[in-house]
Amino acid sequence: MENVKIPLALVAAMAVQLAGGVWWVSQQASTIAGLEETVSQLGSRMAIEDNVNLKRDVLDNSMEIDYVWGDIEELWDELDALTRTISRITELQQRVAVIESELKYINRDHTELMVE
Repeated sequence: MENVKIPLALVAAMAVQLAGGVWWVSQQASTIAGLEETVSQLGSRMAIEDNVNLKRDVLDNSMEIDYVWGDIEELWDELDALTRTISRITELQQRVAVIESELKYINRDHTELMVE
């Protein structure tokens, strides 16, 4: 081992490979750090967008509920009007039935008087 001679070219090649390895690892670390920053920014951006979308959806839904509630109130008003109309028709039918009964009795009384 005393006279071990290592060629200079081999030492240079190993030094270049070592430097290349260090450079590659540092590039990978830099790329990973950049990607972590990008993911962090995208996460923050997505959280903000989700919040904005949620607020927009809540506003849209509240407007839709107001619109539907107005329709429901109109339906109740129409139902009330329909109920009153049916009630009036029923009252008129009862009056007509009473008048018809009275006319039957009147006609019967007149026919009896005419026969006598």
